[in-house]
Amino acid sequence: MTKQEFFDLASAGTVLLDGATGSNLRAAGMPVGVCPEKWILENPQILLDLQRAYVDAGSRILCTPTFSANRLSLRNFGLEEKVGELNAALTALTKLAAEGRALAAGDLSTMGRPLEDSGAMTYALAYDVYREQMEALAAAGVDLLAVETLMGVDEAAAALDAAAGLNLAVLCSFSAEADGGVLFGGNIREAAVLAQEMGAAAVGVNCSVGPDQLESVIRAVREAVDIPVIAKPNAGLPVMDEFGQAHYSMDAAGFARHMVLLAEAGAGVLGGCCGSTPEYIRQLAAAIGQ
Repeated sequence: MTKQEFFDLASAGTVLLDGATGSNLRAAGMPVGVCPEKWILENPQILLDLQRAYVDAGSRILCTPTFSANRLSLRNFGLEEKVGELNAALTALTKLAAEGRALAAGDLSTMGRPLEDSGAMTYALAYDVYREQMEALAAAGVDLLAVETLMGVDEAAAALDAAAGLNLAVLCSFSAEADGGVLFGGNIREAAVLAQEMGAAAVGVNCSVGPDQLESVIRAVREAVDIPVIAKPNAGLPVMDEFGQAHYSMDAAGFARHMVLLAEAGAGVLGGCCGSTPEYIRQLAAAIGQ
Protein backbone atom coordinates (compact mmCIF):
# COMPACT_ATOMS: atom_id res chain seq x y z
CA MET A 1 0.00 0.00 0.00
CA THR A 2 1.45 3.32 -1.06
CA LYS A 3 1.04 6.64 0.71
CA GLN A 4 -1.59 7.68 -1.83
CA GLU A 5 -3.49 4.42 -1.40
CA PHE A 6 -3.55 4.92 2.36
CA PHE A 7 -4.76 8.50 1.90
CA ASP A 8 -7.56 7.22 -0.31
CA LEU A 9 -8.50 4.64 2.32
CA ALA A 10 -8.58 7.22 5.09
CA SER A 11 -10.51 9.67 2.93
CA ALA A 12 -13.30 7.11 2.57
CA GLY A 13 -13.97 7.03 6.33
CA THR A 14 -12.45 6.37 9.73
CA VAL A 15 -9.78 3.66 9.69
CA LEU A 16 -9.84 1.33 12.70
CA LEU A 17 -6.55 -0.05 13.93
CA ASP A 18 -6.21 -2.85 16.46
CA GLY A 19 -5.73 -2.55 20.20
CA ALA A 20 -2.94 -3.63 22.52
CA THR A 21 -0.76 -6.66 21.92
CA GLY A 22 1.74 -6.77 24.78
CA SER A 23 -0.66 -6.29 27.69
CA ASN A 24 -2.94 -8.98 26.27
CA LEU A 25 -0.05 -11.42 25.84
CA ARG A 26 0.93 -10.80 29.45
CA ALA A 27 -2.64 -11.53 30.52
CA ALA A 28 -2.51 -14.74 28.48
CA GLY A 29 0.58 -15.96 30.29
CA MET A 30 3.66 -14.41 28.69
CA PRO A 31 6.25 -14.12 31.49
CA VAL A 32 8.18 -10.97 32.28
CA GLY A 33 11.71 -10.92 30.91
CA VAL A 34 11.31 -13.28 27.96
CA CYS A 35 11.84 -12.35 24.33
CA PRO A 36 8.27 -11.53 23.20
CA GLU A 37 8.93 -12.47 19.58
CA LYS A 38 10.31 -15.89 20.51
CA TRP A 39 7.48 -16.50 23.00
CA ILE A 40 4.84 -15.65 20.38
CA LEU A 41 6.32 -18.10 17.91
CA GLU A 42 6.33 -20.76 20.61
CA ASN A 43 2.68 -19.94 21.44
CA PRO A 44 1.24 -18.85 18.08
CA GLN A 45 -2.40 -19.68 18.81
CA ILE A 46 -2.57 -16.98 21.50
CA LEU A 47 -1.61 -14.30 18.99
CA LEU A 48 -3.85 -15.73 16.27
CA ASP A 49 -6.85 -15.74 18.61
CA LEU A 50 -6.16 -12.17 19.72
CA GLN A 51 -5.70 -10.75 16.24
CA ARG A 52 -8.71 -12.61 14.83
CA ALA A 53 -10.76 -11.14 17.66
CA TYR A 54 -9.58 -7.66 16.65
CA VAL A 55 -10.66 -8.26 13.06
CA ASP A 56 -14.04 -9.54 14.25
CA ALA A 57 -14.35 -6.41 16.41
CA GLY A 58 -13.79 -4.10 13.43
CA SER A 59 -10.03 -3.59 13.06
CA ARG A 60 -9.02 -3.10 9.45
CA ILE A 61 -5.30 -2.82 10.14
CA LEU A 62 -3.43 -5.26 12.37
CA CYS A 63 0.06 -4.47 13.64
CA THR A 64 2.51 -7.34 13.31
CA PRO A 65 3.96 -8.38 16.70
CA THR A 66 7.39 -7.08 15.67
CA PHE A 67 7.54 -4.00 17.89
CA SER A 68 10.97 -4.90 19.28
CA ALA A 69 12.13 -7.34 16.58
CA ASN A 70 15.14 -5.21 15.73
CA ARG A 71 18.84 -5.90 16.03
CA LEU A 72 19.34 -3.89 19.22
CA SER A 73 16.44 -5.34 21.20
CA LEU A 74 17.06 -8.88 19.99
CA ARG A 75 20.70 -8.63 21.09
CA ASN A 76 19.43 -8.82 24.69
CA PHE A 77 18.42 -12.43 23.96
CA GLY A 78 21.29 -13.40 21.66
CA LEU A 79 18.98 -13.25 18.64
CA GLU A 80 20.39 -10.25 16.78
CA GLU A 81 21.20 -12.41 13.74
CA LYS A 82 17.55 -13.49 13.47
CA VAL A 83 16.00 -10.18 12.41
CA GLY A 84 14.92 -11.40 9.00
CA GLU A 85 13.74 -14.79 10.21
CA LEU A 86 11.71 -13.45 13.13
CA ASN A 87 10.07 -10.61 11.21
CA ALA A 88 9.11 -13.02 8.42
CA ALA A 89 7.58 -15.58 10.79
CA LEU A 90 5.70 -13.00 12.86
CA THR A 91 4.35 -11.26 9.75
CA ALA A 92 3.13 -14.60 8.46
CA LEU A 93 1.16 -15.10 11.68
CA THR A 94 -0.56 -11.72 11.37
CA LYS A 95 -1.40 -12.32 7.72
CA LEU A 96 -2.86 -15.69 8.70
CA ALA A 97 -4.95 -14.03 11.41
CA ALA A 98 -6.12 -11.32 9.01
CA GLU A 99 -7.42 -13.87 6.49
CA GLY A 100 -7.66 -11.14 3.87
CA ARG A 101 -10.08 -9.12 6.02
CA ALA A 102 -7.48 -6.69 7.37
CA LEU A 103 -4.17 -5.20 6.31
CA ALA A 104 -0.90 -6.08 8.03
CA ALA A 105 1.19 -3.13 9.22
CA GLY A 106 4.82 -3.96 9.92
CA ASP A 107 5.28 -2.59 13.44
CA LEU A 108 8.48 -0.89 14.63
CA SER A 109 9.34 0.82 17.90
CA THR A 110 11.21 3.72 19.41
CA MET A 111 14.96 3.36 19.87
CA GLY A 112 14.32 4.16 23.53
CA ARG A 113 17.02 6.77 23.92
CA PRO A 114 17.83 10.20 22.46
CA LEU A 115 19.92 10.28 19.29
CA GLU A 116 23.31 11.94 19.71
CA ASP A 117 26.10 12.88 17.33
CA SER A 118 28.37 10.57 19.29
CA GLY A 119 27.54 7.96 21.88
CA ALA A 120 25.46 4.83 22.18
CA MET A 121 22.67 5.89 19.81
CA THR A 122 23.48 7.94 16.75
CA TYR A 123 21.27 8.92 13.83
CA ALA A 124 23.27 6.59 11.58
CA LEU A 125 22.76 3.62 13.90
CA ALA A 126 19.03 4.29 14.25
CA TYR A 127 18.75 4.53 10.47
CA ASP A 128 20.58 1.22 9.98
CA VAL A 129 18.46 -0.57 12.61
CA TYR A 130 15.21 0.73 11.15
CA ARG A 131 16.27 0.00 7.58
CA GLU A 132 17.25 -3.59 8.37
CA GLN A 133 13.91 -4.32 10.01
CA MET A 134 11.88 -2.46 7.39
CA GLU A 135 13.53 -4.40 4.58
CA ALA A 136 12.74 -7.64 6.43
CA LEU A 137 9.11 -6.59 6.90
CA ALA A 138 8.78 -5.52 3.26
CA ALA A 139 10.23 -8.84 2.10
CA ALA A 140 7.73 -10.63 4.36
CA GLY A 141 4.86 -8.93 2.56
CA VAL A 142 3.49 -6.33 4.97
CA ASP A 143 0.97 -3.94 3.45
CA LEU A 144 2.34 -0.83 5.17
CA LEU A 145 4.61 0.20 8.06
CA ALA A 146 3.75 1.60 11.51
CA VAL A 147 6.48 3.25 13.57
CA GLU A 148 5.02 3.61 17.07
CA THR A 149 5.72 5.14 20.46
CA LEU A 150 8.36 7.50 19.09
CA MET A 151 9.90 9.64 21.79
CA GLY A 152 11.76 12.22 19.71
CA VAL A 153 11.74 14.03 16.40
CA ASP A 154 15.19 12.75 15.44
CA GLU A 155 14.23 9.09 15.62
CA ALA A 156 11.12 9.79 13.54
CA ALA A 157 13.37 11.37 10.92
CA ALA A 158 15.69 8.34 11.00
CA ALA A 159 12.75 5.96 10.58
CA LEU A 160 11.22 7.92 7.71
CA ASP A 161 14.61 8.21 6.02
CA ALA A 162 14.99 4.45 6.39
CA ALA A 163 11.62 3.84 4.74
CA ALA A 164 12.55 5.82 1.64
CA GLY A 165 12.36 3.77 -1.53
CA LEU A 166 10.31 0.92 -0.04
CA ASN A 167 7.08 2.33 -1.53
CA LEU A 168 5.10 1.54 1.61
CA ALA A 169 2.88 3.94 3.51
CA VAL A 170 4.35 4.78 6.92
CA LEU A 171 2.13 5.55 9.92
CA CYS A 172 4.15 7.55 12.43
CA SER A 173 2.96 8.02 16.01
CA PHE A 174 4.57 9.64 19.03
CA SER A 175 4.28 9.06 22.75
CA ALA A 176 3.12 12.52 23.82
CA GLU A 177 2.04 13.91 27.17
CA ALA A 178 -1.30 15.59 27.77
CA ASP A 179 0.34 19.00 27.21
CA GLY A 180 1.66 17.88 23.82
CA GLY A 181 5.25 17.48 24.96
CA VAL A 182 7.32 14.73 23.33
CA LEU A 183 9.48 12.80 25.79
CA PHE A 184 12.89 13.63 24.31
CA GLY A 185 12.06 17.32 23.87
CA GLY A 186 9.89 19.44 21.61
CA ASN A 187 6.19 19.07 21.06
CA ILE A 188 3.81 16.96 19.02
CA ARG A 189 2.85 19.77 16.66
CA GLU A 190 6.40 20.32 15.37
CA ALA A 191 7.02 16.58 15.34
CA ALA A 192 3.90 16.06 13.21
CA VAL A 193 4.96 18.75 10.75
CA LEU A 194 8.39 17.17 10.34
CA ALA A 195 6.88 13.72 9.85
CA GLN A 196 4.57 15.06 7.14
CA GLU A 197 7.45 16.84 5.40
CA MET A 198 9.45 13.60 5.41
CA GLY A 199 6.70 11.60 3.79
CA ALA A 200 4.62 10.02 6.57
CA ALA A 201 1.22 8.79 5.38
CA ALA A 202 -0.34 9.58 8.77
CA VAL A 203 0.89 11.03 12.04
CA GLY A 204 -0.38 11.22 15.59
CA VAL A 205 -0.19 9.82 19.10
CA ASN A 206 -0.08 6.39 20.68
CA CYS A 207 0.50 5.01 24.18
CA SER A 208 1.44 7.41 27.02
CA VAL A 209 -1.98 8.55 28.33
CA GLY A 210 -5.68 7.83 27.94
CA PRO A 211 -8.00 9.40 25.35
CA ASP A 212 -9.53 11.68 27.97
CA GLN A 213 -6.27 13.68 28.05
CA LEU A 214 -5.64 14.03 24.33
CA GLU A 215 -8.39 16.14 22.79
CA SER A 216 -6.30 19.33 22.61
CA VAL A 217 -3.26 17.36 21.43
CA ILE A 218 -5.19 15.78 18.56
CA ARG A 219 -6.70 19.14 17.64
CA ALA A 220 -3.21 20.69 17.50
CA VAL A 221 -1.94 17.93 15.21
CA ARG A 222 -5.01 18.21 12.96
CA GLU A 223 -4.42 21.95 12.59
CA ALA A 224 -0.74 21.43 11.74
CA VAL A 225 -0.89 18.77 9.00
CA ASP A 226 -2.85 17.76 5.92
CA ILE A 227 -2.39 13.99 6.26
CA PRO A 228 -4.59 11.66 8.36
CA VAL A 229 -4.20 11.91 12.14
CA ILE A 230 -3.73 8.88 14.38
CA ALA A 231 -5.11 8.44 17.91
CA LYS A 232 -4.12 5.14 19.57
CA PRO A 233 -4.03 5.89 23.30
CA ASN A 234 -3.85 3.66 26.35
CA ALA A 235 -6.98 2.52 28.18
CA GLY A 236 -6.43 5.24 30.74
CA LEU A 237 -3.63 5.26 33.29
CA PRO A 238 -2.13 2.06 34.75
CA VAL A 239 -2.26 1.03 38.39
CA MET A 240 0.14 -1.71 39.48
CA ASP A 241 -1.06 -4.49 41.77
CA GLU A 242 1.03 -6.41 44.29
CA PHE A 243 2.02 -8.93 41.59
CA GLY A 244 3.42 -6.27 39.28
CA GLN A 245 0.48 -6.47 36.87
CA ALA A 246 -0.80 -3.25 35.34
CA HIS A 247 -4.54 -2.55 35.49
CA TYR A 248 -5.83 0.31 33.35
CA SER A 249 -8.36 2.81 34.65
CA MET A 250 -10.74 3.12 31.69
CA ASP A 251 -13.28 0.49 30.69
CA ALA A 252 -14.29 -0.17 27.09
CA ALA A 253 -17.40 2.01 27.20
CA GLY A 254 -15.53 4.98 28.64
CA PHE A 255 -12.72 4.51 26.15
CA ALA A 256 -15.15 4.53 23.23
CA ARG A 257 -16.90 7.68 24.48
CA HIS A 258 -13.63 9.59 24.72
CA MET A 259 -12.40 8.26 21.38
CA VAL A 260 -15.49 9.76 19.71
CA LEU A 261 -14.32 13.14 20.99
CA LEU A 262 -10.88 12.54 19.47
CA ALA A 263 -12.52 11.70 16.17
CA GLU A 264 -14.47 14.95 16.39
CA ALA A 265 -11.19 16.75 17.12
CA GLY A 266 -9.78 15.47 13.84
CA ALA A 267 -8.39 11.95 14.32
CA GLY A 268 -9.34 9.65 11.45
CA VAL A 269 -7.14 6.64 12.27
CA LEU A 270 -8.26 5.18 15.60
CA GLY A 271 -7.15 2.29 17.80
CA GLY A 272 -6.05 1.35 21.28
CA CYS A 273 -2.71 0.85 22.98
CA CYS A 274 -1.79 -0.60 26.39
CA GLY A 275 -4.70 -2.06 28.34
CA SER A 276 -7.14 -2.18 25.42
CA THR A 277 -8.68 -5.43 24.18
CA PRO A 278 -10.90 -6.51 21.28
CA GLU A 279 -13.91 -5.37 23.32
CA TYR A 280 -12.52 -1.82 23.31
CA ILE A 281 -12.28 -1.91 19.53
CA ARG A 282 -15.77 -3.42 19.26
CA GLN A 283 -17.28 -0.64 21.35
CA LEU A 284 -15.25 1.98 19.50
CA ALA A 285 -16.52 0.66 16.16
CA ALA A 286 -20.09 0.84 17.40
CA ALA A 287 -19.62 4.34 18.78
CA ILE A 288 -18.41 5.70 15.43
CA GLY A 289 -21.03 3.80 13.47
CA GLN A 290 -18.90 1.06 11.92
